[in-house]
Amino acid sequence: MDETVSTKSNKRRNLSPKLLVGYGLGEVGCQLSWYMINSYLNIFYTDIVGLSGAAISAIVLIARIWDTINDPMMGQIADRTHSRWGKFRPYLLFAPPFLALFNVLTFTVFPVQGAAKVIICAVCYICAGMAYTVCSIAYQALLNVISKDSRERQILATARSTGASVIGIILSMVAMPMILHFSSTFQPDGTKMADAHGYFMGTLIISLVMVPVFWLCAAICKETYTEELHKDHVENTGFLENMKGLFQNDQLLMVVIATVLGAICVTGRYGILVYHVIYVVGGPQYIATMFTAMTVGQLVGTLTVPWGTKVFGKKKYMIIMNIVMALGFVALYLYPTNNPTFLIGASFIGSLGFGAPAICYGMVGDSLEYADWKLGKRQEGLAASMLSFGVKLATALCAPVVMLLFAVGYVPNQEQTEAAKHGINFMVNMLPAILAIVSCIPLIWYKLDDKRVSEIRADLEAGVHAWDKKN
Repeated sequence: MDETVSTKSNKRRNLSPKLLVGYGLGEVGCQLSWYMINSYLNIFYTDIVGLSGAAISAIVLIARIWDTINDPMMGQIADRTHSRWGKFRPYLLFAPPFLALFNVLTFTVFPVQGAAKVIICAVCYICAGMAYTVCSIAYQALLNVISKDSRERQILATARSTGASVIGIILSMVAMPMILHFSSTFQPDGTKMADAHGYFMGTLIISLVMVPVFWLCAAICKETYTEELHKDHVENTGFLENMKGLFQNDQLLMVVIATVLGAICVTGRYGILVYHVIYVVGGPQYIATMFTAMTVGQLVGTLTVPWGTKVFGKKKYMIIMNIVMALGFVALYLYPTNNPTFLIGASFIGSLGFGAPAICYGMVGDSLEYADWKLGKRQEGLAASMLSFGVKLATALCAPVVMLLFAVGYVPNQEQTEAAKHGINFMVNMLPAILAIVSCIPLIWYKLDDKRVSEIRADLEAGVHAWDKKN
């Protein structure tokens, strides 16, 4: 290989703090938009709206079935977009207000009963999911046209996860206190309980903050390499042909499968964690403590990603993080206590592994380089939609967990039996620990280390593809 080509491929620019903060703000927007749904929607549906576990599962299942069509369609639309703002930035400029609107409607109690109540909840939730899809796919795809260097993309992905951790810490500290502040319902002992007005106002305030955060990300992050990376690619191929190309990218598929399993572990746990805190640990007053410890742990874990991926490689460090996460969950399962020191320590350790998504985003960027080299196709939007769909598929697979709560004897707004407490503890801690280990299995077949990606990028700079080396 020509030495000048290799040097050009490996040359990196210094990423400006402004760009790192700007890209991180996009994830702040994503977290602001989905925090209430991830953390409180299940308990809002069961304890405030009064939906059954079966109804909630049906709503989530219908939404995820729609996502199988909606997410790839959005990826395809983004890949074909040409505007003065670029391919992906327009969606960060125009979609956030609609996302804010449907988030608020999702946490609104409408004066209807029976089937009408279920239908309205389903429509609001699905529309919120669609708006989130537009923003999240565009934001994730943006990473791969900001930089074409693997290490730079990993640093930007770390900035993304750092943004998630920082806003997560803030939301963990203020979300429930804010909800309780606007609530006017009390338990028999005089302790405040979250009510419909509290959830509505909390979601409204968070959504209003979210919109300008997305706009700042779009303003700061320019699509530096869009034209260069797409100049020799045909983008008018059909949807089915493009999907076929994605499934031929075996490295991306391994990342998506690992993401689905990891997301089931984390998202499923988040969805019912409040039940564990309120009914097993001892009450809503412990929510801020545990959630804050978790988000601080996520932040620390995320900040280690550039070092860990450089020393161990992306695949090995992701496995290490999953093992650490599983150990923290097992500790919480074996010692269900309301001792603040133990709760903070075990929650912190378990959440160190929450920095793993930063590695996944870097792996997706490497998989795009691999697809360009192997297949001659570059589809940032569709690749982002696959990861987005993977997370939503995980959410769908987690939907029955609410029904399992009722199966182990959960009764809303009541003191739980010992059997119910044990069942909740197992679902919140032990099942996620098992899934954290299982999610490492697909990574066995992931082969793109930094050396291999650098070789692929050098080949692409020289106009060489996989088929050229076979001749």
